[in-house]
Amino acid sequence: MTETVVNTAQPSVKATVPDVRVPVSTPPGKRDSGGRLRALDGLRLLAALMVALYHYGGRGGDVSRAWGTSPEVQFPTLHSLFAYGPLGVHIFFVISGFVICMSGWGRSPRSFFASRTARLMPAYWVAVFLVTATFALPAVAYDAVTPNEALLNLTLLQEPLGADRVLGVDWTLWVEIRFYALFALCVVLPGANRRRVVLFCAVWTLAAALAQASAEPFLDLLLMPQYAPFFIGGIAIYLIHRDRHDITAWGVLAVSWLTGQHIAVSHLWHSDHPGQFSYRAGWVITLIVTFGFAAVLAIALGWLDWADWRWLTVAGALTYPFYLVHEHLGWVVIKYLHQDLGVPSGATFAATLTAMLALAWLLNRYVERWATPALRKALTERN
Repeated sequence: MTETVVNTAQPSVKATVPDVRVPVSTPPGKRDSGGRLRALDGLRLLAALMVALYHYGGRGGDVSRAWGTSPEVQFPTLHSLFAYGPLGVHIFFVISGFVICMSGWGRSPRSFFASRTARLMPAYWVAVFLVTATFALPAVAYDAVTPNEALLNLTLLQEPLGADRVLGVDWTLWVEIRFYALFALCVVLPGANRRRVVLFCAVWTLAAALAQASAEPFLDLLLMPQYAPFFIGGIAIYLIHRDRHDITAWGVLAVSWLTGQHIAVSHLWHSDHPGQFSYRAGWVITLIVTFGFAAVLAIALGWLDWADWRWLTVAGALTYPFYLVHEHLGWVVIKYLHQDLGVPSGATFAATLTAMLALAWLLNRYVERWATPALRKALTERN
């Protein structure tokens, strides 16, 4: 959920917004188009907006405090649609599998580590500060974490160490970090090639299934059976991006989709029991998962190259900072607009999304544009 991609038929290096391109070699028989996968930028923002819809109107709990009543009351019909928003995370993971495979191909472990750290951390550090400072204000009704937990959150290790999270969405970053580590150890460190990537996908698919069957907490933590099919599916799509006639990659993609849709349904399905906040139909979950796989595949195959609008690049630039700040700060804006000023629900919803996108633009413009390349350079310079 954190990348903007260069559209080439070659093993390219994952770039982030602002667009940083690193020269790489083109495989035999492939032409370097030099263009961007702008449609992937748009898909990333769409996935982030799905998650935001869920956090603002598709669940109960803390967001009910922001509205003053349950979103079920605020949005009697739409709340059921917003409840499917968590599937935006699964789409993110498919995109991440695609882009991380592109990024790791031809990179050294040091360069790979620098790229990932520089991409994730600057905006994340600022988001942690903003949310911690905002929640510490007397006028804000949400509890801030303790100072020592806020400092620990700067490491992104709060999840395994059992501390409270400053950002509700950072659990997905912990999932991403574990994926990066697996890919780096198994593919980047020995050197990426097709055979090694296919073997990685096959072994991880089987190992994740065994981890699910064993119900062993450590294996679940390491192999992430709930999310592995989505990363693996994205990797398979990148192999198809390199060679659409790779029948093995198509097979890996098919298995990933089949297992991924089942896992998503088993974890996200809600019955239509009156006590439930919302009803999530299994067939709708499968349809959204299928859309995520199909959309990334269509982009990889070049079917959406016509969507080459420059504004999609801006959309991609806003996705990561928007994802970081939208939840908790959005609740503060909702409470102020709706409860304090009496702005109608629909207008509050739209204004909050707009405000969070504006904040994301500021973070990208005044933090990421200089901090990301500066940190990457510092981490890749040899002493």
